Amino acid sequence: NKVYFLILSVSLHKPGGEMKSILIRFLNIILVGLSASLSYGQDDFVVPRTEWGSPDLSGVWNFSSIIPLERPAFFGEKKTLTKEEIAALTNQQEAGFEAINSIGVGGYNTFWIEMGENGDNRTSLIIYPDNGRLPETVEGVPVQVGGLGPDEPGERPVRMVVGGIAKNGPEDRGLSERCIVGFNSGPPFTPNLYNNNIQIIQNEDTAVIMTEMIHDARIVPLEIESNLTDDIRLWTGDSRGYWEGDTLVVETKNFNGLTQSFGVYGTSKDKLLTERFTRIGPFTVEYEFTVDDPSTFKDKIVAMVPMSKVDGQLYEYACHEGNYGMINILRGERMNELRELEASP
Repeated sequence: NKVYFLILSVSLHKPGGEMKSILIRFLNIILVGLSASLSYGQDDFVVPRTEWGSPDLSGVWNFSSIIPLERPAFFGEKKTLTKEEIAALTNQQEAGFEAINSIGVGGYNTFWIEMGENGDNRTSLIIYPDNGRLPETVEGVPVQVGGLGPDEPGERPVRMVVGGIAKNGPEDRGLSERCIVGFNSGPPFTPNLYNNNIQIIQNEDTAVIMTEMIHDARIVPLEIESNLTDDIRLWTGDSRGYWEGDTLVVETKNFNGLTQSFGVYGTSKDKLLTERFTRIGPFTVEYEFTVDDPSTFKDKIVAMVPMSKVDGQLYEYACHEGNYGMINILRGERMNELRELEASP
């Protein structure tokens, strides 16, 4: 989530003690933004319909959020904050923003960060397990952390989305650096630094979910049965949808195993992802997803992320077309190798 990304950015520039102070203040920023009284749905809201009678989910939706994915450990089992608790944190906000904006060249300050306005009084996006944190992992599952710092030790395949294990070739870099899977494009969708936008396009028997990052279009036939056999595997899986009342339910499987299951853990090979899109207001979609992967986690993961309607269109994220970063990363490493060779006796 965006907390993780910003921590990585800050860590490149600050020593340990100062880093700890900044992280504490940043957590306060997140919690300050939580609104105990905000209600997403409206009791008198009538779900708009398409010309063929289905709930209308079409349009551009933003899933930025000020709520952390996992509940900070110091909250324990506390799922929500009171107005008084939120008010008690507000005096930390100014210092926190000042700390972020003092990162300096090379880091992300608040200009780049989508903090989101769709917060509520929850202490985590994860609603199950009850502690608001990821469940235990199965023993021996691969873990690739990645990040904006030095390369992580590891072997191919690289399943992390950011960072890498070496600079010998593109296959040593993260999936978003290779323009294969965006760092927040999922599925499922989890808030991150920026470009937290999707566009839903509907037909009578099909839905298309297009992400801004890597501008990937996931075509979802509205029929639950898949025609794919188990040996056909895709980066973002095979998605099939159906209507359950006013909720669009999308079940995705047949992931290729070359992505992580969720977070930094496991592989996606045995993952079943269930997403639920429900229009609960004129400007709000409730997006809930369930990750069920017994090969990676000892329990399922359920999270809810509100999506806010955007009055505009997506901009094309031309990743492959302008991926000079990849070229320069590899070129820079070759130059380092050349200099070392020239300097050797």
